[in-house]
Amino acid sequence: MSGIVLSNAVRQNLSSLQATADLLATTQSRLSSGKKVNSALDNPTNFFTAASLDSRSSDINNLLDGIGNGIQIIQAANTGISSLTKLVDSAKSIANQALQSVAGYSSKSSVTTTIAGATADDLRGTSTYSNGLAQSIGLQDGQGTPGVVDGDTLLGGVAATKTGGTVGGSGITAGTALSALGANKPVAGDTMTVNGRTITFASGGAPDKATLPTGSGVEGQLVTDGKGNSTVFLDSGTVQDVMNAIDLASGVQKVTITGGDATLAPSSGTAAAVTSNALVLSTSTGSDLSISGNNTLLSAFGLNSGATGAGTFKAERTASPAAGDGVSRANMIQADSTLSINGKTITFKDAAIPANADYGFGKVGSQNVITDGNGNSTVYLQGGTIKDVLTAVDIASGAQTAPVSNGAASLAVTAGSEASKVLSGGQLQISSGLAGDLKISGTGNALSALGLAGNQGTATSFSVARTATAGGITGKTLSFEAFNGGTAVNVTIGDGTNGTVKSLADLNSALSVNNLAASIDTTGKLTISASNDYASSTIGSTESGGKIGGTAASLFSTASAPVADVNAQNTRANLVTQYNNIIQQIKTTAQDASFNGVNLLGGDTLKLVFNETGKSTLSIQGVTFDPAGLGLSSLKSGKDFIDNANTNKVLSSLNTASSTLRSQASALGSNLSIVQTRQDFSKNLINVLQTGSSNLTLADTNEEAANSQALSTRQSIAVSALSLANSSQQSVLQLLR
Repeated sequence: MSGIVLSNAVRQNLSSLQATADLLATTQSRLSSGKKVNSALDNPTNFFTAASLDSRSSDINNLLDGIGNGIQIIQAANTGISSLTKLVDSAKSIANQALQSVAGYSSKSSVTTTIAGATADDLRGTSTYSNGLAQSIGLQDGQGTPGVVDGDTLLGGVAATKTGGTVGGSGITAGTALSALGANKPVAGDTMTVNGRTITFASGGAPDKATLPTGSGVEGQLVTDGKGNSTVFLDSGTVQDVMNAIDLASGVQKVTITGGDATLAPSSGTAAAVTSNALVLSTSTGSDLSISGNNTLLSAFGLNSGATGAGTFKAERTASPAAGDGVSRANMIQADSTLSINGKTITFKDAAIPANADYGFGKVGSQNVITDGNGNSTVYLQGGTIKDVLTAVDIASGAQTAPVSNGAASLAVTAGSEASKVLSGGQLQISSGLAGDLKISGTGNALSALGLAGNQGTATSFSVARTATAGGITGKTLSFEAFNGGTAVNVTIGDGTNGTVKSLADLNSALSVNNLAASIDTTGKLTISASNDYASSTIGSTESGGKIGGTAASLFSTASAPVADVNAQNTRANLVTQYNNIIQQIKTTAQDASFNGVNLLGGDTLKLVFNETGKSTLSIQGVTFDPAGLGLSSLKSGKDFIDNANTNKVLSSLNTASSTLRSQASALGSNLSIVQTRQDFSKNLINVLQTGSSNLTLADTNEEAANSQALSTRQSIAVSALSLANSSQQSVLQLLR
């Protein structure tokens, strides 16, 4: 074919057609592949750069599956923690039920002691008292140069007589009729007072004894009530009747009344008489004589102290001059004076002691004292002694007892007391007795006469205080070693000052830090027991501690063991069973919290790779969240939930487990956030890489379509041009033919 020669025009058209065909082929290739760089020949730089970007994008895309699995593993673990948290909360609820249920013990371990008189305000107990003593001022006897008295010194003095004035007119004798005493003779209604007793003059004659009131008696024309008061009847009455009435009132004579008959007999002093037309009157040994009345009446008997108005006639005893025989005039007690001692009364009576005591009363041995058995006594001044007064004082105070039986009182010193006595200096040493502090007050002159009115003689009372000693456990110490982890206690019982313990509140404040509590009942029984939280513990045991000590320890009983309440313990045992069921669920829930064979709650480790080089990784260390890993364990009936302290230990473990779960949930949440962030980052990075690659290799289809259309047109034109060129050559050839 080398012999064929193409014209230049044909050649050019053919060359142009070939070029257009090549361009059209390239354009169609780009349109079909969508890429403008399909091989290194198209654009080596873009081709290899895009290949690198695609390769990295593919590698990262392959890692996304692993990241997605990691997220599911973390979420599985987080779901497991949520379930475990609910289970732990359920276990807490059961433990709280145990706390709120009836105490597991009907009585707790305790030590007890009984302190007489102890109260919640004062644990020391009743103060004990010993007999107190106090002294009067010294009493003197009746010597010219005064000496001192002793127990046998008589209370009375030496009876004295005094002669009245001479009665004028016809004179006077014991038998003189009262109606013959002249113008000043007594008339019905007249009265005179003798030593506080009353003599009344009445008209007529003495009544028959059968008509007299009970206790009254008649003798001649005199009717007496047996108590020193008399009535003299004027119709047949004589001076002797009046003198008898004066002697009965003054205590010179005594009377015995039987069936209405009054029998008079000497008592002390000298019976009244008439000498030389004048009355001679005597005091008794027990009191001075004091007669008062209207002077007109008194003048009829020569006893007036003036012509008219009120008058008096007095005679005074004298003191015995013998050493110690009788008291001085200043120390003589007036008849009818009294002493009041702690609500009991001692009465001083100007009379000799009766032969027999009235019913219900008793004579105290051979003494001149009669008592009613209730602490009230009468001391008889005629023959009475200082010792008799002290005996009556002791009976009133309780220093001595004198129970009455068949008219006699048996005297005995009360245990712990001592009898009052006269000291060598004449002072009265008064015992308080044990029943209470002694306070003596009085009427008349009894208080001053006995030296009980103070140095000035003006005091209105005399007191004798018992000697008080501290309460039953004052000053004693009480200690407890540490009980169930508490703080050891050592207290001193006292008045509440300087750190001492006085009240129950003080003691409980000290014991509370050692898991102990105290209580006291109305009998003074003090009980120190384990607190409610430690109801199952025994005070002083090796396991629990709390050994008692101190000087008061010997007063307390041996610690009692706690006594279980069967019903309450059965309830608590049921709660233990429920708790253990939850513990088992915690175990299985932790085992089931796995995904694709990885369990972050079972101790597995999750490692995630985030880039194609393997240098960007995250390792999540798993935990073991079975019961043991959470610090929990199954409970045992009869050992756990038996008291509040034991239950609180379980609650503490559950609270710790809750905190652990919350902490791990937080950690998983943080890791999940990291992984999800990296997952999003990887997806975005893949998109960036793929976009970059596409930007380097992808064709613009609009542009390529337009190019294809233009090239097709060009090709068509080229074909036409080639055809025209070829036709031109054919025409020349035809011409040559």
